[in-house]
Amino acid sequence: MTVWSVIGAGVAGLAVASELVSRGARVQVFDPGGPPGPHGCSWWAGGMLAPWCEYENAEEPVLRLGQQAIDWWADRTQVHRQGTLVVANVRDLPDLRRFACRTEGFEQVGQAKIALLEPDLHGFGKGLHFSAEAHVDPRQALNDLYRQLREQGVEFHQKLAPAKLENAIDCRGLHAREYLHDLRGVKGEMLVIRCPDVALNRPVRLLHPRMPLYIVPRGDGIYMLGATMIESEDSSRITARSMLELLSAAYALNPAFGEAEVLEIGVDLRPAFPDNLPRIRRLGRTIYANGLYRHGYLLAPALAQGVADLALENKHSEMVDEDRP
Repeated sequence: MTVWSVIGAGVAGLAVASELVSRGARVQVFDPGGPPGPHGCSWWAGGMLAPWCEYENAEEPVLRLGQQAIDWWADRTQVHRQGTLVVANVRDLPDLRRFACRTEGFEQVGQAKIALLEPDLHGFGKGLHFSAEAHVDPRQALNDLYRQLREQGVEFHQKLAPAKLENAIDCRGLHAREYLHDLRGVKGEMLVIRCPDVALNRPVRLLHPRMPLYIVPRGDGIYMLGATMIESEDSSRITARSMLELLSAAYALNPAFGEAEVLEIGVDLRPAFPDNLPRIRRLGRTIYANGLYRHGYLLAPALAQGVADLALENKHSEMVDEDRP
């Protein structure tokens, strides 16, 4: 029986391995970094399954394919289905109207409904509630996939994959740029903070002219605060400007965030193709699955399904790029 070798154990690699196993394939995974952890880009993600919100500045496939993600993840990890709340300060209400014009699947809410949804938000008279959206804890999701795959008999090798590997599926993100020359890195910066004085039930997006902020609850007063999108490949450290804007935006949601404890600072490079949509590309004997950009958890299920279709049935989904020698 054919053994498929997945290279890379981030969200793309684990999702691909999970989809292949669910279809009866034999799989092994190679990643010198070992189990999921801070070394991986997907460790620092928001975990938002928000196709309608993302459609504000994304292509149509993000909206359509992203809607499949919620049920796919619900079969594998805990999914929180409280929706997404989008708000703006009074001076930025034109941005809220623009956001509404460029998205769908929301209910316009006023101050009373905002207070009902999120009692700890103050000073927001208008908002948009995307009730069908959801989110996952990315670290729990990665660990759940890793555990399930091991229980299903998948072997994990903490080493580099052999150079000439049959039936290989490369999911290494920017590390695959040697072969995917049109891939680039987009810098993202985020914070993990603890603020037990604020209780939020769902991801909240604050529209801001310079940098829209999202804050995602992780439970026990812990929040993921992010994230910048900078066309830079310097992932060495967060910039002072980004740190100030992230914390200032959180303070605008609730002044109690001014007393928050900063637990972690994360900086990563998201792999992206020129149109910011993922690709499945077969080069020689290797299938490359890459380019999730900022939509890692949202589009990883569709990417994984497309890879499984190509690998097991030679079926070309819309993500499949032309085969190249």
